[in-house]
Amino acid sequence: MPQTLTRWLSFLASSRLRPRSSDTASVNSTAPLAWHPAWLMVLVSAWLATVCNAALWREVTALPSGGGLHGWGFVLAFAVIVAAGNVAVLSLLAWGRATKWVLGSFVIMAAFGSYFMLNYGIVIDASMLTNVLQTDVREAGDLLNWRLPATVVALAAPPLWWLWRYPVRSLGVVRHLAHNAGLLTAAVLILVAALLLVFQDFASTMRNHTQLRYLINPLNSVYALVHLVSKPLRMDTSTLLPLGRDAQLGASYAQQAKPPLLVLVLGETARSDHFGLNGYERNTTPLLSSRTDLVSARNAWSCGTSTAASVPCMFSHLGREGFEGRKANFESLMDVLHHAGLAVLWIDNQSGCKGVCDRVAQASTSRDTDPDWCPQGECPDTIMLKDLDARIAALPAEQRARGTVVVMHQMGSHGPAYFKRSTKAHKRFEPECTSNALQECGQAQVVNAYDNSIVATDAFLHATIEWLQDRSGQASTAMMYVSDHGESLGEGNLYLHGLPYAIAPDVQKHVPWITWLSPAMQTRNHLQTSCLQQELAQKRITHDAYFHSVLGLMNVQTTAYQGAQDIYALCRRQQNAQTMPATTS
Repeated sequence: MPQTLTRWLSFLASSRLRPRSSDTASVNSTAPLAWHPAWLMVLVSAWLATVCNAALWREVTALPSGGGLHGWGFVLAFAVIVAAGNVAVLSLLAWGRATKWVLGSFVIMAAFGSYFMLNYGIVIDASMLTNVLQTDVREAGDLLNWRLPATVVALAAPPLWWLWRYPVRSLGVVRHLAHNAGLLTAAVLILVAALLLVFQDFASTMRNHTQLRYLINPLNSVYALVHLVSKPLRMDTSTLLPLGRDAQLGASYAQQAKPPLLVLVLGETARSDHFGLNGYERNTTPLLSSRTDLVSARNAWSCGTSTAASVPCMFSHLGREGFEGRKANFESLMDVLHHAGLAVLWIDNQSGCKGVCDRVAQASTSRDTDPDWCPQGECPDTIMLKDLDARIAALPAEQRARGTVVVMHQMGSHGPAYFKRSTKAHKRFEPECTSNALQECGQAQVVNAYDNSIVATDAFLHATIEWLQDRSGQASTAMMYVSDHGESLGEGNLYLHGLPYAIAPDVQKHVPWITWLSPAMQTRNHLQTSCLQQELAQKRITHDAYFHSVLGLMNVQTTAYQGAQDIYALCRRQQNAQTMPATTS
């Protein structure tokens, strides 16, 4: 070990507890002994690296190489690396009177992170932290149960009591700077030494099991927070770039007898493989499955694994890779439709539109208190159909005469309280899990509760189609339903969603995409449902196509539109080719 490191550790050992003889606190033998701040950082880091990283060590010890002497040696070295990393970060942040506050904040952050990682199998990254910051009271309430405070108290109370009990030795500014610099140096040297001892195993493990890096607690939260705070340095967040200002309505609007009315149902947490319509062994979609006029794309994939990631990406023209790498924000699909002169409305039964509807008409039903529609305090998605005619009528008449696009953002199957997402009439599968602590239920009960929420979505989509059919005399109607992301239901001890896209299981990314076109809308678009059913049954499509497919259905012409991304374009071209009059040479 380098001589500098040896001397620094010797200094810490000699200055562990007792204050200097000149300190007034030493006169009173009953006063708690003051601790050197460096020792506080070391001991708190050890607690964080061991007790508060149970989720990490559970995964590491479960690796094929986790057994035997070699495996436990790797775990020990990994723990030293994590502890040294904590010390290094704390030595940069903990200063003077703020030392205890910084240490306490790390402990509380680690306790909360540990609870969610242990109980739901999630990991913590910038996207997950964004979800936390954007959640509303209803969603946050679904996560509250007795396990949360019990876990936080068990993990945070001992070190917090200890920090409160013992004072911190006061150091001068220069001395504090020197000691923290020495501590940082020692931490880095120890980290490097431990890493070199197990470098090959460590590099291989982190390369093949990338999810482990998101389990290092609380450094994962610190990194995510820094990533979010530094976002303005990576992209211009103060500027909103225009999009589709050249948008115009196509030839189908010339002397139209009936304006188009398109309802976009934005689903929540729906898995494609749990839709009976898509071949699921359970008939979770009895109403939709009985119809012959639907188009279900069974091979559709999401832009992200959370609402905060997927929704802005879906309504962007950039596609997933372009959206993640953008240097500035653009206007959304909603803006382009508005620029084209259409009436546009966003109705939300969830936690908001994530910025994509900020410049168009909006309404929220999530806090409605109608006793007839919301007898249990939570309003089902069908409440968005209530007063929908009046909401549309309130839009500018000139725009409505051209056409209307309505987005209805579902609460859908949002977990973990899946049982709240269905009414008694939709509970076809029993017994269901009636707790938001999913670990208290067997997986079969969790699946039952989730599947009942899909039954409720089936009823909502069917009711929406019927609502549109009732208005077919006044408009050419259509509905497009797409979920924002999927969900894990306990497979591999994973629950909920939000894992980084590269490591997320397919069930968090494979989503339903269902289209219904009235006969008038088929004629208007030169489309046939039979062609779409054949073309889209197994074709792989992604959220990248959402923006362009909506513009195609509404016949909005703009340079932002890419026909190659429009999932309806091929059948439209085929129909046009069939109806084109023959030419003679």
